[in-house]
Amino acid sequence: MPQDFAALEEIERAADALFLERFRPAAWPPPASRAADPGFVVVAAGDELLGFAHVLEIDGLAHLEQVSVLPDHGGRGIGRVLVETAKAEARTRGYDRLTLRTYADVPWNAPFYAKLGFAVEDPATDFHRALVATEERLGLDRYSARVQMGIALGSGE
Repeated sequence: MPQDFAALEEIERAADALFLERFRPAAWPPPASRAADPGFVVVAAGDELLGFAHVLEIDGLAHLEQVSVLPDHGGRGIGRVLVETAKAEARTRGYDRLTLRTYADVPWNAPFYAKLGFAVEDPATDFHRALVATEERLGLDRYSARVQMGIALGSGE
């Protein structure tokens, strides 16, 4: 429903405030509209939506495009649960890997994902190389190094 995707944009906007505080950019890309993107979204909710994970399904790949949690609810394991749920859903859908792109040195980015089993890897597909080009076009790499990470989704993951 459109209002659900609007709620996700608001969560992403709130979570992006942490990047704005850290990087102090002159401009920052607005939240993505996810309604038309191929893939799936998992959410964390209590009395309200608290966070979400969005996985793109493109070219036979599963790519964790976004994880956002309301800052007031950060540090409570919600992001971890969202990522683990996204991994499980990707596995259920038949994917054997899940990738993502993130900031290498931001504590709640690459170090967080590394604790969940993701490892840095080179962008090896046209899709992943296109993501690198998009990040460069948006200037995301001017704030901190960007990396690609991936994890195998074996039956025991």
